[in-house]
Amino acid sequence: MQKSLHIDPGKCTGCLQCEMACSYENTGLFNPATSRIKVFDFHHEGRKVPYTCTQCAEAWCLNACPVEAIKIDAGTGAKVVVDAICVGCKVCTIACPFGTINYNHGSGKVQKCDLCGGDPACASACPTSAITYIDADWTGLERMRQWAQKTDSAARV
Repeated sequence: MQKSLHIDPGKCTGCLQCEMACSYENTGLFNPATSRIKVFDFHHEGRKVPYTCTQCAEAWCLNACPVEAIKIDAGTGAKVVVDAICVGCKVCTIACPFGTINYNHGSGKVQKCDLCGGDPACASACPTSAITYIDADWTGLERMRQWAQKTDSAARV
């Protein structure tokens, strides 16, 4: 069964625990600047919304990578950047329509959510359960896929 991150922005308090947990999991440091999940602040609305790679089926990032540095993790289905292959060209950052792949100036490579190997630190750290890691069927992934297929077929007509 495929699982995916489910984000409920209504539950987000903007505490940034997800960013801190992600940065620590991936770098060993508590530094939100290196987090692969970001909390966007809608100042005028007074709301915070976490966002990260949705591991979309279309995988524009994977398909755009000229050196095939983005691979699919067989266990989680996550599209994972292989640092040893990545040349830091940033083509994937341009291809991603959601802006969830970031260039890391320190490493000269790109980084994106890899679902922490199946135990996402952001979901574990979220005190309000605004971020959960659940069965993909419950996230609406299949409904989104069906909508995308309808849109795709309508565009071909």
